[in-house]
Amino acid sequence: MTRIKRGYIARRRRTKIRLFASTFRGAHSRLTRTITQQKIRALVSAHRDRGRQKRDFRRLWITRINAVIRDKKVYFSYSKLIHNLYKKQLLLNRKILAQIAILNKSCLYMISNEIIK
Repeated sequence: MTRIKRGYIARRRRTKIRLFASTFRGAHSRLTRTITQQKIRALVSAHRDRGRQKRDFRRLWITRINAVIRDKKVYFSYSKLIHNLYKKQLLLNRKILAQIAILNKSCLYMISNEIIK
């Protein structure tokens, strides 16, 4: 029986997968089966961690705001500040408030004084 040479399509598919896994270490970048498994695993992790990243940054912003607020005794807690911000309809998101708290504390104190009045 004569040898049948396969076409280029399978090889092209494998090289495309290898380019994705070129930075992986060991067999994870060389063997086709493990490359496909690691590719699936990497994409699942990336999808999961995009949601986690949003949560982590929100926690970081809340911590920063709370630290600055409690430092100068502007408010007793973060939750009271946010509650009063909503009551006064000053809708600043936590990211902007955290940047104000770090870069320009006096501006945050002015905002909190406006809420108290």
